[in-house]
Amino acid sequence: MMPALSAQSDRSLLRRYLLAGYVLMIAYASLSPFAGWEASPASFMEVLVSHQSQTYTAFDAVANWLAYLPLGMLLALNLGTRFKPLRSMLLATLAALFLSMAMEYLQMYLPMRAVASVDVLTNSMGALCGSVLSLWIAPQAWFARATQWRIELFQRGDGVDFGLALVMLWMFAQINPSLPMLGNVFLTEEAGHIAAFAPSQFSMWASAAVACNLLLIGLLLQTLFRIRRHVAAALLLMLSVVALGKFVTAAVLLKSWALMLWLNGEAVLGLLAGLTLTGASFWLPRPALLLAALGTSIAYLALAAGVLDSTAPAAAMRLYHWHYGHLRNFNWMSQIASAVFPLLLVIYLAWARRRIMNVEERDK
Repeated sequence: MMPALSAQSDRSLLRRYLLAGYVLMIAYASLSPFAGWEASPASFMEVLVSHQSQTYTAFDAVANWLAYLPLGMLLALNLGTRFKPLRSMLLATLAALFLSMAMEYLQMYLPMRAVASVDVLTNSMGALCGSVLSLWIAPQAWFARATQWRIELFQRGDGVDFGLALVMLWMFAQINPSLPMLGNVFLTEEAGHIAAFAPSQFSMWASAAVACNLLLIGLLLQTLFRIRRHVAAALLLMLSVVALGKFVTAAVLLKSWALMLWLNGEAVLGLLAGLTLTGASFWLPRPALLLAALGTSIAYLALAAGVLDSTAPAAAMRLYHWHYGHLRNFNWMSQIASAVFPLLLVIYLAWARRRIMNVEERDK
């Protein structure tokens, strides 16, 4: 009985991290650019029921529905560890409703944001659909097998679930098609002209940042897997998923001439260097991985903040077919995720240090 309870606790802990991260993303997307706050002359209910037909579009409705669908699913999966399925679905939908109303209330003080009751409706419907989806997912045999596979494949103990959440954060930051492959400097229309007319332009610093970025995720994976040789397959799979995600999102969102800008010379060289360094790190003892990850985090932050001339996320908007605010938020969130990942990795290393040292002692 105790192992089953422990496994359930591990699963719910990862879900809580994912839920917390997703709520933060919704809050950011709802309240950015966090500027121009001023009191509204009308009450919240007056603003909420005001006529919005001229400003609200079908795209807004679909985007709101899609944004809250994962939230409803994560809420229901978390609540499902404590409540029966139908009750967890109801509570998840109510929690999403309250979050949506809180965001709408705060948006009332942002003149750049529009408040509408239809936002609350589409958000709540998305959360309801997500919670219903969780009712179908939770009892599935493949879901139980995947969860058990995760528990058996990765280590147990301090920080493991937080580390897995960091892996997912890293992958989210890399999918953005207006960033080079594993890069952190947004592409611009000028970059497309440079690629077309002056191929000799090359930045070794950008390649170094890509190599550091890849080495960081490789070192993180080595502290998570029970068997380190599984890291190589996992890393190649993650890179394949990122490359496929970039290509698909670029094909859907970017103009035709910008389709492959994300795969430039700096990214290719950085990938090769990062894979070489990651392969060499397999011979390091696990405690040395802590120092390597710490040094690489510092180097990556120094390159990103002090050396590379990082363009603003808004500068990449001319690459897109669409110019909705949702894409600007996506660009900003990608930049924030790339910036905080090394810092969160350092927190993870400090948290998981004892576990990593103990694993090394057992392996001897």
